[in-house]
Amino acid sequence: MAMDASEIERRIKAALPDAEIEIRDLAGDGDHWAATVKSEQFRGKTRVQQHKLVYDSLQGDMGGALHALALQTVVPD
Repeated sequence: MAMDASEIERRIKAALPDAEIEIRDLAGDGDHWAATVKSEQFRGKTRVQQHKLVYDSLQGDMGGALHALALQTVVPD
């Protein structure tokens, strides 16, 4: 079963409570998502470390319940 936008956001927020999250359905099929995540917790981390924080929040469901997620991470100004 595919993961919906609200579940993706809930999981990211649980791991990164300060995050501002925008989620978009890329293909209109509920299976291919894009997310922009802005969090102070990204400050001082490499892009790979930032993405790992987000992917870890998805609790191993990448490639399973969550088929595809194009991810952009942002540090607040």
